[in-house]
Amino acid sequence: MAPDTPLKDRLRTDLTAAIRGRDKLRAGTIRMVLAAISEAEVAGKQAVVLSDQQVLDVVVREAKKRREAEEAFLSAGRAELADKERAEAGVLADYLPAQLSAEEISTLVSAAIEQTGAAPLGPRGMGKVMGVLTPQTRGKADGGAVATEVRRQLAG
Repeated sequence: MAPDTPLKDRLRTDLTAAIRGRDKLRAGTIRMVLAAISEAEVAGKQAVVLSDQQVLDVVVREAKKRREAEEAFLSAGRAELADKERAEAGVLADYLPAQLSAEEISTLVSAAIEQTGAAPLGPRGMGKVMGVLTPQTRGKADGGAVATEVRRQLAG
């Protein structure tokens, strides 16, 4: 499929292919994401069509839920359920942009601190830096990892 195809259309096409290929895991995961997208579209006073970025945000949110559920199942000693969540997260990863490395996050944080002139480890400094970084890292890096790096650099 063309790279400029909207993500929602790509999900629908991939769902059809997964059903035809009898790939239950992939089909179930994509159905779950499409349901979450539909739910987001009808939330509020009137139905709206989500932009591609908003659809990506839903996919990111669903992938995060899978990671958190996997951790919870592992800590509860339920490896078989953790494996299922890990597999679903793997399917969702196909729809996410490439993740930033720790070095790339560090470089972005340094640039954002320099750009904002943030004071060392104050809540205002942290907020300013995160305000600049969030749009740059959305969907490409875990917010917790970015915040940790900001705290580390502001403290140092």
